[in-house]
Amino acid sequence: MRHFLPLALLSLTAFGLNAAQPKTLADIPDAATDAEQAGFVIPEGFEINLWASEPMLHKPVQMNWDAQGRLWVVCSATYPMVKPGEEAHDEVVVLEDTKHTGKADKSTVFADGLLVPTAVMPADGGCYVANSTEILFLKDTAGSGKADQRTTVLSGFGTEDTHHLIHTFRFTPEGMLSFSQSIYIHSHVETPYGVKRLMGGGVWEFRPETRKLDVFCKGFINPWGREFDRWGQSFVTDGAGSGGINFVFPQSVFATSPGAKRIIDGLNPGQPKQAGLEIVDEPHFPDDWQGTFITCDFRGNRINRFALTESGSGYTSKQLPDVLASKHGGFRPIDVRTGPDGALYIADWYNPIIQHGEVDFRDPRRDHTHGRIWRLTAKGRPLSENPDFSKMDVGALLTLLNSTKQNPKTDRRWNRLFVKRELRNRNADEVGKAISTWVDQYDKAIGLRLLEEWEFALEQAWALESANRYSPPLLSVLLGAGDHHIRAAALRILSQHLNDTPDALKLLSKAITDEHPQVRLWAVACLNLMQKPEAFELALNALDKDVDNNIDFLLDLTAREQAD
Repeated sequence: MRHFLPLALLSLTAFGLNAAQPKTLADIPDAATDAEQAGFVIPEGFEINLWASEPMLHKPVQMNWDAQGRLWVVCSATYPMVKPGEEAHDEVVVLEDTKHTGKADKSTVFADGLLVPTAVMPADGGCYVANSTEILFLKDTAGSGKADQRTTVLSGFGTEDTHHLIHTFRFTPEGMLSFSQSIYIHSHVETPYGVKRLMGGGVWEFRPETRKLDVFCKGFINPWGREFDRWGQSFVTDGAGSGGINFVFPQSVFATSPGAKRIIDGLNPGQPKQAGLEIVDEPHFPDDWQGTFITCDFRGNRINRFALTESGSGYTSKQLPDVLASKHGGFRPIDVRTGPDGALYIADWYNPIIQHGEVDFRDPRRDHTHGRIWRLTAKGRPLSENPDFSKMDVGALLTLLNSTKQNPKTDRRWNRLFVKRELRNRNADEVGKAISTWVDQYDKAIGLRLLEEWEFALEQAWALESANRYSPPLLSVLLGAGDHHIRAAALRILSQHLNDTPDALKLLSKAITDEHPQVRLWAVACLNLMQKPEAFELALNALDKDVDNNIDFLLDLTAREQAD
């Protein structure tokens, strides 16, 4: 087995203010939090504070929030390898700011005894954890704050390289658990639907309720960031690639995928390697930050920001001024998340050493002790309030999902994410019945008028999907939307239900000639997934309109894969 440093730390050079790595122990920078904070270079109008640090946590690798405003973090001091004779002692830590002071005051070890965990997602009454070659579900059944039940959900993921293991948990808009793996990993995972394989890098999507697992896209070197925009389009960052932001879609293939005949390029060629990804959709931040993408240049001790613009079926990307930079060589940002108060939280893996193969696994310069969470806020702008979703009934949750556009204070991605997450925990039949009432109104109204109404209908469809419910009538409504974002998002939903939608080909015959190329791209993706001769014949109708690189790529891939 090969044991390398996490987060795609493959390069020998950094690009930030302090590129030099310590050559001896005497060169290691001061690890005090004050010394590190003094090294930050912050844009005008912003400020940063230390939210949590050791001993509350050590070596954070990935983090996600729960609806109660608690930050769940996987920590690996064991990395890059367990020493002979030692027991694995890595942890899942839950951090809380119980006094709402802007600083964590409570730390709970939810689970320990883990071996190089690389992802955590609180959900379904417990949390999912990527633990080397397996995905675990951990649950506290006694109310002690510590997991007492451990279930192996999936196993068989490759183990060739510890910083390429499965990682980066995020929920898709439909409630599937998304995660990635990297170039050297070879996975053979047994599921109720047969053995699923991924040789090399790529992105998986998994529905916990049914144990259905599929590969969404292939390639990359070490994809340590994934996020979804308001319309469900998804993007990836690569911690060892150099394409910046990557637009990914079903069956897309990127660099290093074994046997690839053709690949898609990233949107920012020549960029430094980047880990983590967040999209700003939060009223606490200025208007010109809204919709921009934030990712971590961990080698360069800085955090980057990009603005994306639609172009054909895809996007173009422009780099903006940095979110922050640091003169301190130990600052290693590896994940960024918007918190319950609207601030930006930064997981700092903290390590002066980022090389792997060139540095001994037990080199004394490696840091196994420190780790911080930093909090970036905008001066003079009010923080957001986190509703108590658990106290709302289904009707109130749907009302909040519907009211965000009308109320700037509640129009925040956080609410949309956690309303759907909470509805996932409720009785699926009750959720379905409440939403069907709205769908009946749509039918009687003969279509919707305002974009906000269409957005609400889409969020309802995603809420149903999160509860593992599918509404063909609602899908039909969405496919008739006047905005192409909604129609493309509807096809994303259809891609999960091709076998249980009898008129799928009829729906796709219209979508394949849609006026907008992004809708046509998703139509080709759906037809590819159907694996039928008549579906490919229909996909060729995309040639009747302008064909950009993404659509051409999928048509070419479909022709090669279905030549027989």
